[in-house]
Amino acid sequence: MTPTGVELRDLTIGYARRRAFRTNTVMTVASNVKAVARRGELTALVGPNGAGKSTLLRTLCGLQPPLNGRVFVDGEDLEAVRPADLATRISVVLTDRIDPGLLTVRELVALGRTPHLPASARLSPEDKAAVDWALDAVGATPLASQQFAELSDGQRQRTLTARALAQGPSLLVLDEPTSFLDVPSRVELVDVLGRLAREQNLAVVMSTHELELALRVSDRMWLLDADRILTCDTPAALAESGRIGAAFDRGRMRFDPRRMVFELEAEDSRV
Repeated sequence: MTPTGVELRDLTIGYARRRAFRTNTVMTVASNVKAVARRGELTALVGPNGAGKSTLLRTLCGLQPPLNGRVFVDGEDLEAVRPADLATRISVVLTDRIDPGLLTVRELVALGRTPHLPASARLSPEDKAAVDWALDAVGATPLASQQFAELSDGQRQRTLTARALAQGPSLLVLDEPTSFLDVPSRVELVDVLGRLAREQNLAVVMSTHELELALRVSDRMWLLDADRILTCDTPAALAESGRIGAAFDRGRMRFDPRRMVFELEAEDSRV
C-alpha cells in the first residue's frame, strides 16, 4: 500500500440498481482495477468515450460506493473515513455547471472552507488566509470581487479549482477540467495543476480528452481502454508500449509514439 496518495486495490466499479418487486441488478463498468496516484504528481485519466472514466472518478472520491475492492487515501481505507473528515481530505471539481446566484468569486471560493468551520460558520483569520492563498494559487486574485456569473469559462474553471484548493485537501480530483476552454486556457490550467501538485504535495487526478497535452505534462497516466481495462504507467511507457495507439487509433488517424502526436495517415499507405 502506498503511504501517501491514492491507491485503487482490486476495485470493481459500476451501479447496483434496486427495483420494486424484482431482484437487484448490478451493472459492472470495470473490474480488477489497480492503480496508484502519488502526492506531488499530476495523474491524467484518459480513455475513449464510454469507457467509464467518470464512474471511476466518482468511486475514487466516495461519491458512489465500489461494487468490490477498496480505495485507500494516504494509506487509509476510504470506507473507514467519516464523511466530515472526507470533505477535508478530498476535493472534487466535476463537469456539472453550477449557478451560485450573485456570489462573488471570493465568496464562492470561501465555501471551500465549510468543512473546517465551527457551528457559527464564521471565517477565522486562518480561513481567510486559505481563501487568499487559493485565489492566488490559480491566478484568480484579480477576479475576487467579480460575480461568478459574469466570468468567462476559463475564469470559472479557475474559480472552481480555487474553491477545491481552499478545502486544504491531500487529493484533488477533476473531471474534464479543460471542457469549454480555449486552447491557451487549457494549457494554462493543466500547467497550474501540475505546479500545485508539486508545490503543495497534492495528489492530483484529472480525467481529460486532451490526450496530447496530458502526454506532455502529466507525471503519470491511467489509461482506461475500450475493454475497460485500466493500465497505470508513465506517459512515455504507455506511448512506447503501443497501448495509446491501440486505445485511440481510428480510421486513418494514427498515434506516433516517437513524436507523441496523432497524425493522419496518407491514403496510399493503406493500400
